[in-house]
Amino acid sequence: MPRWLKRFGKRLVRSALVREGLCALAAAYIRLVWVSSRWEVIGGEVPGRLWQENRPFVLAFWHGRLLMMPYCWNREKTMNMLISQHRDGQFIARTVARFGIRTVIGSSSHGGSAAVRSMLKALKAGESVGITPDGPRGPGFRASSGVVTLACLAGAAVVPVSFSTTAGLMLKSWDRFLVPWPGRRGVFVWGQPVIVPRNADGDTLEACRQEVERALNAATHEADHRMGRVHENRQDGPPLKSAFSSPDPLRTNDGNVI
Repeated sequence: MPRWLKRFGKRLVRSALVREGLCALAAAYIRLVWVSSRWEVIGGEVPGRLWQENRPFVLAFWHGRLLMMPYCWNREKTMNMLISQHRDGQFIARTVARFGIRTVIGSSSHGGSAAVRSMLKALKAGESVGITPDGPRGPGFRASSGVVTLACLAGAAVVPVSFSTTAGLMLKSWDRFLVPWPGRRGVFVWGQPVIVPRNADGDTLEACRQEVERALNAATHEADHRMGRVHENRQDGPPLKSAFSSPDPLRTNDGNVI
C-alpha cells in the first residue's frame, strides 16, 4: 500500500466524524447479530438473583468475548465498564454507550488507581461494573489480580460470563476476538459467583484470582462446546500484574480506603 494512502487512512480514522460513524456501524452490527440469531442463556439465574436482590457485582468476561456483552445485561440495571485509554478503548466506549452502558476510563497500566476509585464509588452506589481481566493487551485468557482486588475492597462478588456462536470469525489476535455472523445460534454462559473475603491476604487473593480465571475459561469452554466450536484457551504468559494490586494504591496515609 502506498505511503500516502496509509497516511490518509490514519488521518481519516482520527476524524471525530468518521469515528462516530464507525461506532454507529459497529453498534448496528451487534444489534443485527442479536435480532437475527437464536440465543440461549445458561445459568441466567445467577445474575437474575443478584439483580432481584439489588446487589451490585463485578461482571468479568474475556476481552475476546466482548462484542455481544451488551446483550447479556439487564437494561434496567446500571453498568459501568472499565475501558482503556487507548484509541481502541475509546472506540469500544463510544460503541457500548449506544447500549446505555457507562464507561470508566483506565487500565492496569494507566489510570489504574483513579479507575478503581470510580468503580468503587459506583459499586457503593449500587451499580455494577464490568471488567475484562485479560485486557487491554493480554496475555489472553489470563486474569489479572485487579479484578479480585476490586471485589475485595468493594465487598462484591465477581460473576463470570462468556458467549459463543455456531459461526463467526475468530481473529488471530492475542485475545482470539470472536466476531459472530448474523442469523446463527448463540449462547451466553454464566458461572457461579466468586466471593473474595474483605480481609483477604495475598495468598487468598491469588487463590481467588485463579478461581476467576478458571471460572471464565470454564464458561467459555462450555459456550464453545455447546456451539460446536473449539475453545482456544491460549495462556501465553504468567498471570497479569496490575496497578490495582500495587501496595495500598487506594489508601490514605492514615490507612483509610479512599
